[in-house]
Amino acid sequence: MVKFVGEHEAKLDSKGRVVVPAQFKGLVMKELGVDEVSFVIKKDLHANCLNMFTYQQWEIESDNVRSRLNLFRREDAEWFREYMMDRALVTLDQKVGRIIIPKQLLAKIGVDKEIVFYGTDFKIEVWAKENFGRIRMEDERFAALTEKLLG
Repeated sequence: MVKFVGEHEAKLDSKGRVVVPAQFKGLVMKELGVDEVSFVIKKDLHANCLNMFTYQQWEIESDNVRSRLNLFRREDAEWFREYMMDRALVTLDQKVGRIIIPKQLLAKIGVDKEIVFYGTDFKIEVWAKENFGRIRMEDERFAALTEKLLG
């Protein structure tokens, strides 16, 4: 499994193309041992960002979600359909290292021209640059939540 670490700023061109940080691109190529790299990009459920998974990781994530549902139950089927919306499969341009993020996904998180790629272990979060600084938790809240969840 590829583990992403760090944050990188990038600028989009007018077509929504952006160069994937070399560190992330190199990591994927090395770890997966593939020539063509595809990502699934999906709107996050809880935060105003996009989640970017390698295709291999997306298969793991979607299989995990699907295994917790009974798709013969209407409620489960409706939820799963909605969960699968607002996502796109993008392929890395090997020459330049770019991807095209669909404009409708960028609009959902309020991106104008600049984004932040934020490596969060098994996925990359994509944030509008102006929103990225607002995600930090206060130290006291983080400590209390750490104690609650892990203590």
